[in-house]
Amino acid sequence: MSHALPPLRRAHRLRLLQGSGELFPFLVEAMDAAQREIRLETYIFDFTGQGAEIAYALERAARRGVSVKVVVDGFGSEPLPPSWTERFLQAGVEWRVFAPPGRLGMLRLGSWRRLHRKLCAVDGEVGFCGGINILDDFHDPNHGPLASPRLDFAVRVTGPLVADMVASMERLWLRMQAVRDIRQARLAGALESLRASGTAPATAPRAPPAPEGPSARAALVLRDNLRNRSRIERAYRRAIGRAREEIIIANAYFVPGRKMRHALVEAANRGVKVRLLLQGRYEYFMQFYAARPIYGALLRAGVEIHEYSPSFLHAKVAVIDGRWATVGSSNLDPLSLLLAREANVVVEDIGFAALLRTRLMQAIRQEGREMEANEYRNRPLRQRFMEGLALALMRLALAVQGKKYL
Repeated sequence: MSHALPPLRRAHRLRLLQGSGELFPFLVEAMDAAQREIRLETYIFDFTGQGAEIAYALERAARRGVSVKVVVDGFGSEPLPPSWTERFLQAGVEWRVFAPPGRLGMLRLGSWRRLHRKLCAVDGEVGFCGGINILDDFHDPNHGPLASPRLDFAVRVTGPLVADMVASMERLWLRMQAVRDIRQARLAGALESLRASGTAPATAPRAPPAPEGPSARAALVLRDNLRNRSRIERAYRRAIGRAREEIIIANAYFVPGRKMRHALVEAANRGVKVRLLLQGRYEYFMQFYAARPIYGALLRAGVEIHEYSPSFLHAKVAVIDGRWATVGSSNLDPLSLLLAREANVVVEDIGFAALLRTRLMQAIRQEGREMEANEYRNRPLRQRFMEGLALALMRLALAVQGKKYL
């Protein structure tokens, strides 16, 4: 296990993007300008509405000779539609599925280990990271059309960490290829791929030269089940522990473990203003109800909890002291922090942090509903029962996967 957090390096240019409405035009622009390679990883790839625009951009790039490699999660994404299977095959788009659930679905041991990160790198020069799936803002695969857009964020980045994105995606691709080789009895090729996957690829692009003018310090922080098992959580806890004025966290599935809860309570006790923007709209039973039993200790410490319900909150972002920020795929719940492959960009830049803070405060003030301590204490018995049941089911699911967290 790697214990050190990656260093924050200079020479990055960052652009905050809110929702697929802002992200997808930049993705399409980058893909249409690609000359050598496009790598894309996502939990959900949905072809409804704006999602199809990304599929068309991938197809166009492959048809003009660009190497296009896509990895989607086997549980998060539906099977590739037959029409797109044929289009991608003819164009040369390489499509891989990470850990298909199989016959037992999510009951199979290890099946909760998902590919949840959302990364894209184009020609090793521009990268994208965040919480936004290839999914239209106004469409939900489980709930249908949405009246308001999903609240989520991503970041467009140029600079040294793009090479880190490419190296990480290449390692995963090679490991998946090794598994395919083994299953097809090509043992020699599999062993060679496994050896290659232990280091950054030989063809990994060099980091582009530092741009002129002001640039941000940033790092790519990964979470996997091998070397980087707790990096994202430790990055959060370190920043929370150093906070002196303000912590703002927006998180879709907020079920933090003991250490994270303690860090937030300690921050509030030393006078830091702690605001949480959390899911206020029912999406999934366990994530919705299992979060609420932990609200009591936070409210007693003076932590503000605001629930967002105009649409689904899908953000996984934070701003601390107007300088430190993170945008990524990792929720603060057991699935993200213990089992899923995740990717966050951590930034130290006043301008970037200020913009993210503005967006979050706007959502809190205009679209959030603050939970009062009295309201929480007097919640109905039925709700308490549902909360206890959800928490018990989450603990059972973790135990089946060999994990203890809550």
